[in-house]
Amino acid sequence: MQVTSKWLDGMCFVGSTESGHSVVMEGLTQEGATRRGPSPMEMLLLGVAGCSSIDVVMIAEKQRQKVVDCQATVTAKRAESVPKVFTEIHIHFKVIGRDLQEKAVARAVEMSAEKYCSASIMLGKAAKVSHSFEIENLSEDGE
Repeated sequence: MQVTSKWLDGMCFVGSTESGHSVVMEGLTQEGATRRGPSPMEMLLLGVAGCSSIDVVMIAEKQRQKVVDCQATVTAKRAESVPKVFTEIHIHFKVIGRDLQEKAVARAVEMSAEKYCSASIMLGKAAKVSHSFEIENLSEDGE
């Protein structure tokens, strides 16, 4: 796996992946300036959200859960001094579907956290990572 970061101007960079995708990232900006993209640290949290969500959906579906949507909200605290590493990361999943079983969703979250999500497991070597979830069961007509 390889990525490239190319400087645009100021603290703005374009990241490109070998799979052909690009994203704008921006560090500190002058007060009042428009940020053109997430910071690199926000990108790390987005990676955790995406990685763990993929696991939760895939595992839940293998358990024959009827998942319609999965939303992950990642909240983090950083050290106050440089390097301002993450010290705490919390991932909260909202799993939406039909006839979802709490035990199955709990197992999917647990398996992601303990075995499959490379991003959260890696960051867990430096920060305290925790997980929670909620389930929203839809009726047959989708509401």
